[in-house]
Amino acid sequence: MPNRLPPLNSLRFFAAAGRYLSFTQAAKSLFVTQAAVSHQIKALEDFLGVKLFRRRNRTLYLTVEGQSYYHEIKAILTHLSRATERVQAVSSKGSLTVSLPPSFAILWLVPRLADFNQEHPEIDVRIKAVDLADGSLTDDVDVAIYYGRGKWPDLQVDLLFSEYIVPVCSPDIITPEKPLSRVKDLAHHVLLHDADTKEWKTFAKMYNLTDLAINQGGIFSHSSMVLQAAIHGQGVALANNILVQPELEAKRLIAPLKERMQTNMGFYAVCHKAQATSGRNSAFREWITRVARAEH
Repeated sequence: MPNRLPPLNSLRFFAAAGRYLSFTQAAKSLFVTQAAVSHQIKALEDFLGVKLFRRRNRTLYLTVEGQSYYHEIKAILTHLSRATERVQAVSSKGSLTVSLPPSFAILWLVPRLADFNQEHPEIDVRIKAVDLADGSLTDDVDVAIYYGRGKWPDLQVDLLFSEYIVPVCSPDIITPEKPLSRVKDLAHHVLLHDADTKEWKTFAKMYNLTDLAINQGGIFSHSSMVLQAAIHGQGVALANNILVQPELEAKRLIAPLKERMQTNMGFYAVCHKAQATSGRNSAFREWITRVARAEH
């Protein structure tokens, strides 16, 4: 059976033209050109095989067929609009699953999550901490936080934070015998590492620090564990500027040096493009990007 449904876009244009009895006003309401309206109306008339409008003394009129069709289409579009609103209202409620690295969850998202809950009490956020965030956007996940360069072409990608790395430590480990006012003073201290031990090597090369004991010091599997070790006075850590911020504000850690290392990495909120504008996803993406940019 052949498809006898006209294009929805043509119906939208016809409904606007029928409402205003003016192609010019219809074009303004739809944010298109008058020529686009004329083209869509002509295509619809060709599809139907009848004239929908006539002009008389520079005034636009609906034909008899046009009047009948306009009232039918107006009711259908109104019903479609209300049905869409109902579906979107349902999609804006319920649970939202967010996957992200454990360190980002513990040090940044969880302390701020109460603000989102207050803004959107109808949405229950479920946190799924994963070690390998890149690729964690599975079917059971709505939004993921990725750490990387922001190049995931098949996903909707929103930058949260660009990253730089800064040395941090407990204020208790700085003494007259072991100062930390110049970058070369790092040679007096134990260096703490996460699983990627290359960061201290890169930092040392950037600032020409040839006497650092880079291959010594504790190695921890998560960034949050490195920060905890630094808080407890076990050495100096290289910390992400975002993840370390709560500890700096609480004065459990300090950043005594002006030297820092910019990277080409960052934290990004990602989701499937088809779900980017759905109620729950849109609400969470809008909130997290707003909060991140305000802090950054």
